[in-house]
Amino acid sequence: MNRLAAITAGLVAVFSVFTGCDEQPPPFPTVGEPYAITSGPRDHLLANYFGINAWSPDNRYVGVLEVNFTGRLAEQTDTAVVALVDLKDNNKLISISKTVCWNFQEAAMFHWLPDGTCLFNDCRDGRFVTVILDWRTGRERIIPVPVSAVDPSGEWAVSINYARLRLCRPDYGYAGDGQDARADEIWPEDDGLWLVNLRTGERKLILSVAQARSLMPEITGEDGLAYFCHTIISPNAKRIFFLARTVEDFSGQIERRGHIYSWDTVSLTINTDGTDLRRCFPVGWKGSHFNWKDDETLAVTACWDGGSCWSHTIFKVGEEEKVRHLAPGILDWDGHCVFSPDGRFISTEGYWNSDGYRSWVLLRLEDEAILPLGRFFVPDRYKEQYSRCDLHARWRSDGKQLAFNSVHEGSRQVYLRDVEWDR
Repeated sequence: MNRLAAITAGLVAVFSVFTGCDEQPPPFPTVGEPYAITSGPRDHLLANYFGINAWSPDNRYVGVLEVNFTGRLAEQTDTAVVALVDLKDNNKLISISKTVCWNFQEAAMFHWLPDGTCLFNDCRDGRFVTVILDWRTGRERIIPVPVSAVDPSGEWAVSINYARLRLCRPDYGYAGDGQDARADEIWPEDDGLWLVNLRTGERKLILSVAQARSLMPEITGEDGLAYFCHTIISPNAKRIFFLARTVEDFSGQIERRGHIYSWDTVSLTINTDGTDLRRCFPVGWKGSHFNWKDDETLAVTACWDGGSCWSHTIFKVGEEEKVRHLAPGILDWDGHCVFSPDGRFISTEGYWNSDGYRSWVLLRLEDEAILPLGRFFVPDRYKEQYSRCDLHARWRSDGKQLAFNSVHEGSRQVYLRDVEWDR
């Protein structure tokens, strides 16, 4: 048993005894063993970023990408197959489209819409766009910009500059000239966070990069860029969380290997009408991974007290000074934190340790007890910076399954875990 597993196995009981609460916390669910729903010879990954729903509204289909290489960045000529796994037909893989706007981290930002159609990013006629697809009929509707987040109603979305992101953080941007990266403007006044009407295609700039400058890290040189990334919309669709970053020399980013971070970050929230821009943390706390618990509460991994150690935190918008450090000394690492649908648990998994394994745990918020969910080996061929395979877990909307990517069986495939609740 590794050190994390040994510590956390005892914490489930220890925290429950010493919380001092009269009411018993909810029991942990039973999380089943992983099973693959995709297979080789090609690699597969969930078609969007961690925390984003993967299942169709009827929970029958899971959106995935099929790719034919690893070990490098995706280029403009690298096409991925957009596909669905039919969970009621022996995990049959149904190809529904293709895209050249994808990467190994956020895939193609595939989203299910409430009516059972779906959307994803692609390049059409030389421009990065959103494709809204009725996959049963093949009928498409094109939105003239790519999306980075979609509101629960499916009526509108957030858009950012993926060409600029390719310069500053290549493993999250798209190759090609599908957008103007504005590489000659450090603080553009006409680009930033866009609100997009998915019915009409109309868009509105609600916050320019220049408008956020006073809250963002400084750029001291002449070769830097400021940019926005990693957006997520609150459940009531009234507020957006996002990361605002600066990089001193974007020209060297594409040549970097390994975990060499040359950017600085602040975590921000803003109303969807562009009002009430707020920092989530004091200077130096940065921010990395994130998830909404409800309309006001967020979990974000950050550098607690501005130090060098990543920690899991939780706070309410408007009460940022009351940020809570979750399971200090245990969850002091940068994990992909996602709330269970009832908001009482957090699933989080991080990067590989020195022995090549990723750890995955479940945190109970009431008493910060922790249940280990396993360790997953990462072969060397999947440790390359731009094509690495993070687990990127997400819950099904009813909490009865978890989906994730993994390479622990030798290739990049999509896995499910069944979850049983004793309530």
